[in-house]
Amino acid sequence: MALSHALLATLHDSPLSGYDLAKRFDGSVGFFWSATHQQIYRELSKLEEQGYATVLVVEQSSRPDKKVYTTTAAGREYLGEWIAKPNKPPVFKDDLMVKLFAGDLVEPSVMLGELKHHYAQHQQLLATYKMVKERAFSDTSNLPLKRRYQYLTLRRGITLENEWLAWYAEAIELLSEIIEVE
Repeated sequence: MALSHALLATLHDSPLSGYDLAKRFDGSVGFFWSATHQQIYRELSKLEEQGYATVLVVEQSSRPDKKVYTTTAAGREYLGEWIAKPNKPPVFKDDLMVKLFAGDLVEPSVMLGELKHHYAQHQQLLATYKMVKERAFSDTSNLPLKRRYQYLTLRRGITLENEWLAWYAEAIELLSEIIEVE
């Protein structure tokens, strides 16, 4: 997947300024596709050049003019063609897994501290996902198709975080046993 796909998917909801798109991206697609705001602005320019997005300049009196981006028919077609193509499972890259693989090079307490740190981060992310679910998807019984797809991405995030937390708990317990024996 390219950043262009993620941005077009975000713009699919509504026209947005670069700033608003970056904020919305961080709170939606950004949970599973990362990009800096600089990368987002650079890619928006490319999307406009390629004819996948248009820009409307909105004059503002007290601030610099605002550029509002909208997907074009060509942009929606480009995104639809990409969606229709089968993709490979994602390549899993995780620094922590590499550290664990060679974890015997440090004291077990070092790795235990790292695991506890990650556990806390995943707890926070799960809490964020649950808050989004409560605010945006409190009633899933009558969701329109577009919202059902969005809800499915959120559910996957919640499932992953629960799986991570279970794994971290197991790993912490396993290393704690070693430390207690020493």
